[in-house]
Amino acid sequence: MDDTDRALLRAVQRDATMTAEALGRLLNLSASQAARRRARLESSGVIRATVARVDPVRLGLDVQAFVQVQMASHAPDRARAFLRLLEAEPRVTSVWTMTGEADYLLRVWCADLSSLNDLVHHVLLPHDTVARVQSQIVMDQPKRDSPLPV
Repeated sequence: MDDTDRALLRAVQRDATMTAEALGRLLNLSASQAARRRARLESSGVIRATVARVDPVRLGLDVQAFVQVQMASHAPDRARAFLRLLEAEPRVTSVWTMTGEADYLLRVWCADLSSLNDLVHHVLLPHDTVARVQSQIVMDQPKRDSPLPV
C-alpha cells in the first residue's frame, strides 16, 4: 500500500460515492487508474463494504446506549446461543468482546427508554447465561464516528 492508496482510502471513507473521475482528479490519476486501485483495495478486503450512514433520529431512534454484559457461563455452546440472540436483535448494532468485568459491550439504538428497558429486561437478562447487565445511555456524541487513521 502506497501513499496514493492511503489518500484513496481517506477519500472514500469521507464519501464512498466518489466516482472514479472524482477520485482520479483528487489523486492526480486517470479515472481508470483510480478505479483499478479502488477495485484492488476492494478485492483484497481492505475496503470491506460501501454503506450508507442513516440518521438514527430521523428514523425515530432517539436513545443510543452502550450495554455491558457479564456472562455467568463461558461454555462455547451457551456463548454461541447468546451471540445468535444478539445477531437476531435489530436494536443491537455492534458487539465487542472485552477484557475486564464485562464480557461483551453492545451498542444499541432504541426508539425510547421503554424500548431500552424491554431490551435489557425481556431479551438480555432472561438469557440463561447472562449474569449481569449494565447500561450507559449516551447523552451526546461530540465526535461522530470518523474514518480510520490512514
